Amino acid sequence: MKKNFNVVFYAVSALLSINTYAQTTETRRVLPMTPPVGKPYTEEDARKATAPPQWEVKAPKGAPNVILVLVDDFGFGMSNTFGGPINMPFADKLAANGLRYNRFHTTALCSPSRTALLTGRNHHSNNMAGITEVATAFPGNTGVRPLSIAQTAMVLKLNGFNTAQFGKNHETPAWQIHSSGSFENWPTGQGFEKFYGFMGGETNQFFPGVWNGTTRAEVDTEDPNYHFTTDMTNNAIEWMKAQQSMTPDKPFYMYFAPGACHAPHQPPASYIDKYKGKFDGGWDELREKTLARQIEMGIVPKGTKLAPTDAFIKPWNSLTPVQKKVYARQMEVYAGFAEHTDDQISRLHDYIASIGEIENTVFIYLLGDNGASAEGSANGLFNENTYFNAIQEEMNDLEKQIPKFGGRESYGHFAAAWAIAGNTPFGWSKQIAGDFGGTRNGLIIEYPKMIKDKGQIRDQFHHVIDIAPTILELCNVPQPTSVNGVKQEPIQGVSMVSTFTNAKAPETHKVQYFEIAGNRGIYNDGWMARVVHRAAWETTPRRPLSEDTWELFNVRKDFSMSTNVAAENPEKVKEMKDLFAKEAVKYQVFPLDDRSVERLNPEIAGRPDAMAGRTKMTLYPGMGGLQENAFINIKNKSSVFTADVTVPANGNGVILAMGGLFGGYSLYMLKGVPMFTYNWVGKSQYDVKGTKALTPGKHAIVFKFDYDGGGLGKGGNGTFIIDGIEAGKGRIDNTNANMFSLDEGADVGMDEATNVSNNYKAGHSSKFNGAIEQVTIEIK
Repeated sequence: MKKNFNVVFYAVSALLSINTYAQTTETRRVLPMTPPVGKPYTEEDARKATAPPQWEVKAPKGAPNVILVLVDDFGFGMSNTFGGPINMPFADKLAANGLRYNRFHTTALCSPSRTALLTGRNHHSNNMAGITEVATAFPGNTGVRPLSIAQTAMVLKLNGFNTAQFGKNHETPAWQIHSSGSFENWPTGQGFEKFYGFMGGETNQFFPGVWNGTTRAEVDTEDPNYHFTTDMTNNAIEWMKAQQSMTPDKPFYMYFAPGACHAPHQPPASYIDKYKGKFDGGWDELREKTLARQIEMGIVPKGTKLAPTDAFIKPWNSLTPVQKKVYARQMEVYAGFAEHTDDQISRLHDYIASIGEIENTVFIYLLGDNGASAEGSANGLFNENTYFNAIQEEMNDLEKQIPKFGGRESYGHFAAAWAIAGNTPFGWSKQIAGDFGGTRNGLIIEYPKMIKDKGQIRDQFHHVIDIAPTILELCNVPQPTSVNGVKQEPIQGVSMVSTFTNAKAPETHKVQYFEIAGNRGIYNDGWMARVVHRAAWETTPRRPLSEDTWELFNVRKDFSMSTNVAAENPEKVKEMKDLFAKEAVKYQVFPLDDRSVERLNPEIAGRPDAMAGRTKMTLYPGMGGLQENAFINIKNKSSVFTADVTVPANGNGVILAMGGLFGGYSLYMLKGVPMFTYNWVGKSQYDVKGTKALTPGKHAIVFKFDYDGGGLGKGGNGTFIIDGIEAGKGRIDNTNANMFSLDEGADVGMDEATNVSNNYKAGHSSKFNGAIEQVTIEIK
């Protein structure tokens, strides 16, 4: 009798401990939640004892799926959904079934917007003042998110959701993007159970550098029909299929971030063809037509004027026929890129519909992480790598490349004036944090379970930090006070849920600062004050920070920021400047850092460097995809390459390659002869050739590069030394000053993605047919 009493007592006690530890709002504030501790058993026979109920983390009852889509480098006035020229049928469809927001804002740059989007905190609070490639040692700008700010993905995962990210990351510190990590700042370390995408700011759509989790993924880039946006969509759908098959009652959170429409602009050719001739009228005509449509559609208020543009933007009617032909083609490529991306996003939605989950899914479609990019400067670019190495692309060269624009041999960007036109009705672009051309992006939200005002427009002021608290509220998940043992900073955004059911919901986001590299602004209850410190096409600031002139706009009356009213309101200007300074101190914005190219150098910027202090690096066969920011830097220096290899008869293939068709270098063999090619930003390939073919057997191949010195990007002389004997010389007239590639890294034993040299083809056919013991690079 006593034993039976013990069995019942402890079984009931276990049940009570479960019930008193229900997963309530309060228990969800400390993550991870932990199972209750049951009472010890005294019954020795399991047959006579009753086990407690299974305990597992469950999402709140009725929690929806969430799909968060973020398009890259896309202007407010680009899509036809917001009055623009680009056909985006899915965006139209989603807007018809949901809500459009016409006063939604980002940060004016990609990484800052993304970290704010995924956490609900301002970008400086996330230590992401700029991209991680220009991070510094100052708080607010280190490029490393503090542990006190957990991503929404981590919060939802620890609340019983499945989580996945597809596409662009660009939040992991650049010096940690390699096979040794550390990995806590990778997507899978930030709460995403699945990651399939690229790690940097951009990737070649035809030859991408893809990671699956923390492992390099091999994709079929030799397939002429391969396209990364399609590939990432395929993977996202396959993940949803598996998730729904195994745990259909478990909600999921997906972050879907295509590389489009960031450079390189590379859509399938059929999408470019759709826009042939559509932009022959030019950017001035496009701005006027877009504004007219925006007013007609109610996207902008009646009476809205086009904001004035900088003198750098030339009138279309002042251009030559050649210029017009080149520029029109650039915009055709961009438009095709956007429409193709919209079609892929539609496929996600179609799958959700096919399994009957639309009613239970929040679909958030953010058309841009900043305004359209003017980084293509005046002429646009056939190879964006020239921009990062401060090399001008001339119009006669661009004209010759028109047939290749958007294709597998291009890595292009459009002219700055197209960005301004795409940001209609505003006057500036990406990077200009104080202007809505850099920060205002179209937002569409569909949630049939709650949103009944289908097709309506919402005009409350909101910011990218408002998305995270909106998602948490919809999922009935509280903001945690502690995650993984670390006290959390309060979310700085506000929920947008009240606007779902009330078009006249009070505006709750009253104050918002903006700052990117000295460009800055402050919004306060209908007023916007700003400074344009440096345009995207400028390499140096217009004046010292202390001499900047503040402008003022009443944006309740002046939607486009067309009229500066600072002169009439000096007290308001002072009030706004003081408010900016207050917010800047509060959110770690100070000190402002307006340096540009020099911050690419870790030693100057003061950030960590995977190669800090190292003058020598030894590589082994099979190593690949080693990103430039985590690789020994030979730029603007003398260097020595030493390869210990076993060569077969007629040795062929790549021993070591960095970069690719758009910039880089390669040490390889061609019909038994040692070769070194330096690819100068895709413009010239300098070949240094050995004097004769090597005999079969072991050899020490040494290539010495003696840099001329005298500044950045200068030339030098190359010399082969084979088994200790000089065996060939050659001249390299120019070198890359700042960067080889934003997405192609170094490979040992083959040249993945695109080929550095036209003397061989990329991919498996470039594989070295001998044996590599090791390759050493040493800086002299």
